[in-house]
Amino acid sequence: MASKEFSKKLKELRLRAGFSQKQVYEHFDIPQSTFSSWEVGKSEPSGDMLLKLCEYYECDMLKEFSQENSSGITYEELKIIKKYRSLSPYDQETVTTLLNRLHDREESRNIIEYTSTSNSLNRFIPYQHSASAGSGIYILGNEAADQLAIPIGPEYDDVDYAVRVNGDSMSPDFNDGDAALVSQRKEMNIGDVGIFVKNGEAFIKELGETELISRNPEYPNIPVMEDDNVVCLGKVIGKLQV
Repeated sequence: MASKEFSKKLKELRLRAGFSQKQVYEHFDIPQSTFSSWEVGKSEPSGDMLLKLCEYYECDMLKEFSQENSSGITYEELKIIKKYRSLSPYDQETVTTLLNRLHDREESRNIIEYTSTSNSLNRFIPYQHSASAGSGIYILGNEAADQLAIPIGPEYDDVDYAVRVNGDSMSPDFNDGDAALVSQRKEMNIGDVGIFVKNGEAFIKELGETELISRNPEYPNIPVMEDDNVVCLGKVIGKLQV
């Protein structure tokens, strides 16, 4: 249910603008009962609808409302929507593409932090010595020297092997000494973290369009040129402190 202050303000803005309820709900082609419920506090318009109403009433929404409505959209966010609508279709597509990439990148940061266990219901996976989160290190032949115990369970089913992280260029997501858990079955996309071998040196990095990205801003990204030999050895889907 909407707050009394919100519904009172909404009605006040309409009256100030000189509109009747009928003029407004007919203009927006919405049911009278729906519009009336907004002004008596039974419900609230969506954030997008509120923006349209304030434009119709010719008022500054950000000055009139200082709190977040029940739709969960802040008025600062609605201000961004208004700017987005003023862009050309080409620029809107550019903004949408950028937002999708940033969203996908943020999603890939949600790394599962597994917990080491001494439970007997474990399985063992190859544990490679290191992949660089700094300068490259040559690794990942067939010489896995260790085995790492991970629990048996559906959340671990896609883990094929682990690699010890060396360095802090992927900090804070991956720190020196973490065991990066790698799946060779998961699809790699831009923004995902993987194990890469470039010209014989192995790295744990985020996949970019033309480079391997360090998440620690103090470290440079690694450009990938046409004549570079780059192989992805799997997608990092979690980490384990060992």
